[in-house]
Amino acid sequence: MSEESVRAFFSAHAPDVAIIDQGVSTATVHEAAQALGVVPARIAKTLSLRVGDAVALVVARGDARLNNGKAKAALGAKPRMLGLDEVEGLTGHPVGGVCPFGLASPLPVYCDIGLQAFDTVFPAAGSRTTSVELTPARLAELTAAQWIDICTLPEEN
Repeated sequence: MSEESVRAFFSAHAPDVAIIDQGVSTATVHEAAQALGVVPARIAKTLSLRVGDAVALVVARGDARLNNGKAKAALGAKPRMLGLDEVEGLTGHPVGGVCPFGLASPLPVYCDIGLQAFDTVFPAAGSRTTSVELTPARLAELTAAQWIDICTLPEEN
């Protein structure tokens, strides 16, 4: 599944979006920023969270940190990161390639408002070497994401 499901997703919902395959690892924010030649903040990382009995994805800018207080206020409970074994089973994507596109099971998607600081951002595209470039608004539109304030930015520390 994974990269293939993401390609199928974009083929069906946004054929104008090109998948970028760097041919090198983009599995971490630092690696992705280096490979794409952008600041780490423009990497749109996807966090896989358990909130109570539910699972949700949060897409945040690469330099943001999940804020437990904001998360509890926005989601109704303190989230915890999914275990590595759970991530691929629920999303269909390997850790390092997790994205909100072409998911193995339907999951609610949230976008942190910090992404709105950029004209475009780079979320992963289902593998450890692929990504796409989208406006934050288009990212939210394609994933039916709700905008929330759930992260702390470096300048807020």
